[in-house]
Amino acid sequence: MLYHLLTPLAESFGAFNVFRYITFRTAGATLTALFIALVLGPWVIRSLERLRAQQAFREIGPDHQHKEGTPTMGGLLILVSLLVSVLLWAELDNRAIWIALGLTVGYGLLGFLDDYRKVRERNSAGISGRTKLFWQTLLAVGVALLIYTDPSFDGQIAVPFFKGFHPDLGIFYVPLAAFVIVAASNSVNLTDGLDGLAIGPVMIAAGTFLILAYAAGHAGIADYLAIKYVPGSGQLAIFCGALVGGSLGFLWFNTYPAQLFMGDVGALALGGALGAIAVIIRQEVLLAVVGGIFVAETLSVMIQVTSFKLTGRRVFLMAPIHHHFEEAGWAEQKIVVRFWIISIILALVALSSLKLR
Repeated sequence: MLYHLLTPLAESFGAFNVFRYITFRTAGATLTALFIALVLGPWVIRSLERLRAQQAFREIGPDHQHKEGTPTMGGLLILVSLLVSVLLWAELDNRAIWIALGLTVGYGLLGFLDDYRKVRERNSAGISGRTKLFWQTLLAVGVALLIYTDPSFDGQIAVPFFKGFHPDLGIFYVPLAAFVIVAASNSVNLTDGLDGLAIGPVMIAAGTFLILAYAAGHAGIADYLAIKYVPGSGQLAIFCGALVGGSLGFLWFNTYPAQLFMGDVGALALGGALGAIAVIIRQEVLLAVVGGIFVAETLSVMIQVTSFKLTGRRVFLMAPIHHHFEEAGWAEQKIVVRFWIISIILALVALSSLKLR
């Protein structure tokens, strides 16, 4: 909005020329989302407490009963900060922005309904897994088709560390893109089990994709780095910046001991947003590297379930894997910080892959 309102004034007032630059507006979006989250946070917490929107825990597993009663659905704080900031600072005639926003809002609504049912029924079940997966897949396929029908689409995917290897999937790109979005959404949801655990890697991944989106949207930089040039995708750097700012503001209230939990409204939406950005800028495979923590959490569940069904034995003390470390005696804060450190290392590896080919 600000871009459309203020850039025409640059001819008369040179200072307004800064609104033409994506870098300036990305910084503005980040700070705006952070400010909104910090200001609205206390009010959101009080409102959720008044509505008794509180977290319900399973009776099995690690002892988290001391967290009983902490408000959930805090992802609303991130989504509001993200949406307002993006609408203020991004170019609103940009197709990529609306695809990312639409998917994020759609997954956020699905997560909200899931959280609402949990709160209303006072249990941890929520919407059935099949119903949730159906709507996630439907929305993801819609996004994949929008990308596939874009005139600039060519069907090739980038493989990290291999410069000349770009498999052309053609129409089969649609199921791949849908899988990436759904998998990213559910993996973030699985990771959201300790105070600050999920939001840290989300911020790190969003910051990494901020750089990647800017590079993919700049023809000169994309050519220099030998990555796919995606016209208009540079605007997603603003989206990523707003995501970083909103997440950082949420972390202020979610850090141990948490005053506010993300809930499915946040986890499903943020994971879906990362997946959507990855497929739009055509860095689907690199998302698995940047989000290695999310991949590990998901694989731990798959391995645990498969092993128990086939052999009757468990590989981990408990899955997802962060609960395994809890059961092994690690303090919650130690698990969270070490997972953040791993996420930072993976982000650096992902960025290094742009030149190490």
